[in-house]
Amino acid sequence: MATPGTEGLTPQQVHAEIQRGGRFVVFPYTISILVITFSRNSEVRFVRAGEGTFGAALPYLLISFFFGWWGFPFGLIYTPISLFHCLSGGKNVTSEVI
Repeated sequence: MATPGTEGLTPQQVHAEIQRGGRFVVFPYTISILVITFSRNSEVRFVRAGEGTFGAALPYLLISFFFGWWGFPFGLIYTPISLFHCLSGGKNVTSEVI
């Protein structure tokens, strides 16, 4: 199964994209139910150099915004962190993937 964003690219092309500034990212999201809070990451996605991530981050941003706050105390802690990472382009996991 190919990583989203790498469709049609050879491993050499992916490496060249990384040299130009491409990266592998995940988008954290938080879901809370009263005293239970789940903080998870999306699947790994490849972002080419110069490509925006807002469209890919939007579902995870909305999940955290609407369902993350409701857990006490960790929902109030993890939700802002998830929102920050989604709005800042995702969490860079390139070194872990390579």
